[in-house]
Amino acid sequence: MKKIFIVITLALVFSSCASAAVYKGQKIFIKKCVECHDKRQKFVSQKTTYEWEFFMRDQGKELANVHLKDEKAKNSWNYFSSPSYSQKVKHLEDFLLEYAKDSGNVPACN
Repeated sequence: MKKIFIVITLALVFSSCASAAVYKGQKIFIKKCVECHDKRQKFVSQKTTYEWEFFMRDQGKELANVHLKDEKAKNSWNYFSSPSYSQKVKHLEDFLLEYAKDSGNVPACN
């Protein structure tokens, strides 16, 4: 009985850690991306998991390059060049993949 309780407890701890990264990614999206992209986060669900994986490969360098090459994204250049982006890109990736078009999940409207 104790073993089952320990296994269930560990599963809950690890599952809550996984969702925390998605939540952190959502906070990053709201703070850094909403200014230029859809405020209802509809932008995230316009790309498939495969497309987001392409942009987020190699620690999000492709996503950063798209923004750094676009004159319209000039307001975001400092962010995508910063160590903050490099440190938190995994959370953003988790969020983008969690709510991709083909994931079946819908983010909260906050």
